[in-house]
Amino acid sequence: MADEVILLDFWPSLFGMRARIALREKGVEFDMKEEDLSNKSPLLLKMNPVHKKIPVLIHNGKPICEFLIMVQYIDETWGPESPLLPSDPHERARAKFWADYVDKKIYPALRTILLSMGEAEEAAKKEYIECLKVLEGELGDKAYFGGERFGYVDVSLIPFHSWFYTSETLANFSIREECPKLVAWAKRCLQRESVAKSLPDQYKLNDFILSSRRSVSPNK
Repeated sequence: MADEVILLDFWPSLFGMRARIALREKGVEFDMKEEDLSNKSPLLLKMNPVHKKIPVLIHNGKPICEFLIMVQYIDETWGPESPLLPSDPHERARAKFWADYVDKKIYPALRTILLSMGEAEEAAKKEYIECLKVLEGELGDKAYFGGERFGYVDVSLIPFHSWFYTSETLANFSIREECPKLVAWAKRCLQRESVAKSLPDQYKLNDFILSSRRSVSPNK
């Protein structure tokens, strides 16, 4: 009997993009159900009663919530021949550290850029660029964060590429000028079918953000 895999998602969600990429990297067929976050479905409320947030992965009727946990679950459940996390314990811990860094540093700065103006926006822009440069330093001259293999940190960070254009436009800076190696890395990632199919068009996303700037965050 084939697995039933459902992803409760919302197309602009950075965190939903991660789940989409991970599933496609593993070759898992899934049914993506688009949620209306102003009118959350009974299925979403049933499957994630604590946080009531997307994304939620439902595997044979059982929910998995929280995006990094979800990506780890996908990695452990499908496609052992193409792991997202390294098998070496130290390298595995290192990958989890950098994915956590993305969520604790990059995401808050991006959110502030999107929702602020003036001095707060300028401070967030500075923080955002500094954090991207830290990640660029970790990437170095490698093809991907884990070396030659696309993996966990890449899955965690590449969704932010779809938000680059909007953040650059709102805060008046160029990520290409500030972090050229990171932009080259993003282009490599976008050549992968799993990424290209999972990230929305940046101009469509920009229109969505600008039309709802005062009420939207990248997660909700």
